[in-house]
Amino acid sequence: MTFRDALYQRARRARRRIVLPEGQDDRVRAAAARIEQLQLGPVQLLEGGAAGSPLPDMLQLLRTRHPDKYPDDAAAATALAHPLTYGAALVALGRADVMVGGATFPSGDTIRAALRTVGTAPGITTVSGAFYMVRDDVVLTFTDCAVVPEPTSQQLAEAAVAAAHDRRRIVGDEPVVAFLSYSTKGSATGPRVERVRRALELLAARRPDFAFDGELQSDAALVMDVAARKAPGSGVAGRANVLVFPDLDSGNIGYKLVQRLGGWEAIGPILQGLARPVADLSRGATADDIVDTAAVAVLQAGEQP
Repeated sequence: MTFRDALYQRARRARRRIVLPEGQDDRVRAAAARIEQLQLGPVQLLEGGAAGSPLPDMLQLLRTRHPDKYPDDAAAATALAHPLTYGAALVALGRADVMVGGATFPSGDTIRAALRTVGTAPGITTVSGAFYMVRDDVVLTFTDCAVVPEPTSQQLAEAAVAAAHDRRRIVGDEPVVAFLSYSTKGSATGPRVERVRRALELLAARRPDFAFDGELQSDAALVMDVAARKAPGSGVAGRANVLVFPDLDSGNIGYKLVQRLGGWEAIGPILQGLARPVADLSRGATADDIVDTAAVAVLQAGEQP
């Protein structure tokens, strides 16, 4: 069974409710039909955005979460006229389990809609992004490849926590997290290395329930022979499945090189660190991409007991 087959099978069992706010788009409509055909969950298509006046609890949601930005119902209603904000509000209020949007809007619009409505998960202050890189039966999580250009040490630690949490739900295995750098265990020094080391200190203070280590060069993180030479005694080196990149440049370049030159499949970007799943799409997404993203978002919401 391929990773995609397993992804669909588990999403089918979860039966989460999916809202697609860009129902006027042909790709989104085709994806909705495919999602229903695959029985990944009931789909709600929004035609032309809100398709009506926002409900009182939607207005109250925005006004309560951001009273300075939405001091009255009129201001909140203006924000809810945006289809992404309306769809994300449905998730925040429990009328849907996940939203998948961004086929016709920039990523910033999706992230802002999510922050206005569902907010970040407990202990997380920054939304980050991940790609799931797939080849045969191997799945690697790359983060952050999509959102934060120059992450602080705190943001690197939070990206690791969010990626580990989602990997358990999406892939179903135990996360093994490597913080990447141009240095391995003190082989080099500099401000960028210190930022990664500080991220490890902050993560250690959280006492997470997953394995992590750094700083590691990518070969030390992934190849056992190299790990034995560069990082002997590390419980992560050589077997990492979650790679935390030190900045957006390296993350974005890294996943595209692996995809284009290595022949790996890239599923994403997947927004992580939110209190409830709101998924972002590339504006170049195909209907199949939308289906894949919806399946991932369904698993982010958690499988039904």
